[in-house]
Amino acid sequence: MKRRGVGVSFIAISAFLISTKYMSAAIFGSGVVSWNEQLFNGMLDYVGGLLSTFSLFSLIIGIGYIIWGEYDEFLEKKKKSKG
Repeated sequence: MKRRGVGVSFIAISAFLISTKYMSAAIFGSGVVSWNEQLFNGMLDYVGGLLSTFSLFSLIIGIGYIIWGEYDEFLEKKKKSKG
């Protein structure tokens, strides 16, 4: 797989992880009769920050791979134009 494809895959994993955090909090609070912002923030705290941390790392890695792939393509085009 090319570097850009790997980068997009890591960004997709990041989106999946962050949505999993919010879905987990919503499932955890599914039995609650009334909802408000403070209650949902409490549920998010209960789920924890590990998914957010992994999501951020995955996003950074994905962006890095996309930049790396674009840089390699730039170098290849530069080589072809000289040769």
